[in-house]
Amino acid sequence: MKREMKELTPREIVTELDKYIIGQDKAKKSVAIALRNRWRRLQVKGELRDEIMPNNIIMIGPTGVGKTEIARRLARLSGAPFIKVEASKFTEVGYVGRDVESMIRDLVDFAVNMVKAERTEEVQPKAKKMAEEHLLDLLLPPIRRKKENQEYEVGEELEIEEMREKNRDKLRELLKQGKLKDRVVELDVPKTQNPMMQIISPVGVEEMGFNFQDLLGGMMPKKVKKRKMTVDEAKEFLTQEEAQKLIDMDDVIKQAIMRVENSGIVFLDEIDKIAGGKSSSGPDISREGVQRDLLPVVEGTNVITKYGMVKTDHILFIASGAFHVSKPSDLIPELQGRFPIRVELESLTEADFVRILTEPRNALIKQYTALLSTEGVKLAFTKEAIAEVARIASKVNDRAENIGARRLHTVMTTLLEDILFNVPNIEEKEIEIDKKHIHETLDKIVEDEDLSRYIL
Repeated sequence: MKREMKELTPREIVTELDKYIIGQDKAKKSVAIALRNRWRRLQVKGELRDEIMPNNIIMIGPTGVGKTEIARRLARLSGAPFIKVEASKFTEVGYVGRDVESMIRDLVDFAVNMVKAERTEEVQPKAKKMAEEHLLDLLLPPIRRKKENQEYEVGEELEIEEMREKNRDKLRELLKQGKLKDRVVELDVPKTQNPMMQIISPVGVEEMGFNFQDLLGGMMPKKVKKRKMTVDEAKEFLTQEEAQKLIDMDDVIKQAIMRVENSGIVFLDEIDKIAGGKSSSGPDISREGVQRDLLPVVEGTNVITKYGMVKTDHILFIASGAFHVSKPSDLIPELQGRFPIRVELESLTEADFVRILTEPRNALIKQYTALLSTEGVKLAFTKEAIAEVARIASKVNDRAENIGARRLHTVMTTLLEDILFNVPNIEEKEIEIDKKHIHETLDKIVEDEDLSRYIL
């Protein structure tokens, strides 16, 4: 079960991030403090709470060093609504990119789905019981009453009802034991709706995703169709249907908006792509325009969503960029002021690569070992082999473009390509990768600079 935000001290947040991200201690410390400050703000009483603004962060560093991963893991850790957007999405030719407020609408959509999933899980036990009763009604339909001119004898109706209850109890027991799972039942299921109309409006195309069926409410009966399915399939379908009936969507939306406003996180990637002055022609002309559009959202404004008005004052914005061509000071001063915390992430070293390959919970070597174990093959790497993979990745990053830890993915994929291709048909069930195997597989590619650019 996820720990509550209040239980996680900044030191504990860093410890959790260390399980997945190697190095970058300064960045981890900054985001840990920012996350804890959000909880601290909620504990402040009175009017001062609304005056405490989040300390937005801008992370500066080359690609593949962990900027996105830090933000993503932080959101998972806190259970906060999180969305990653690329700033370059707003700078397409002629400034016809997405409306910058769309990221807040997407964040609210995500939060509604998150809260809805939590509520669904909470009502599952009750929904399962209701689905079971519904299934029993299908398996044992009500007894038809006699015609009007015929009457039950004394006690006959009661006897029939008792017999029906006994049969229902027997069926319930068989249902629990799974002995009826292959029996076929017929259900009324909703017909698939036609694609929704898209209408261009000042709010944006994405906001018009409503359904005319919902708009007209009960005026139009819902269309259903008969569908045959097994008892197991019907149980799953009915459980979900009953769960939806038990959820109060008004409360879900209220909770989702509250979470977005108090703990939402927006990760603005590639912010360096919108840095820089005005250009005389071409798509770059929209860069400063995008910055000015972003400014009110980051500063705090009201955004119209299909669930109601959402305030962005206390949403935490984490921006990141490589800043190879531009620099943070190229952003307009007002936007710079909205990102008071700047963290520079360090380039990864050969020693970092060794740790990345082995230490995190989702380490690459652990991933490939798990993949091959599904085919009954045990994969192992010697220490020398791991060091060699790290050395090659570091060397190629120095010679070609530095793409950080992503280089390890390409090196590992090339290294294990033949094994992954042949493994279903080989008899050998234990494969050890040593330094010699790496040289045989990768040396030729690494030495050929043209090849290393495209393959590694």
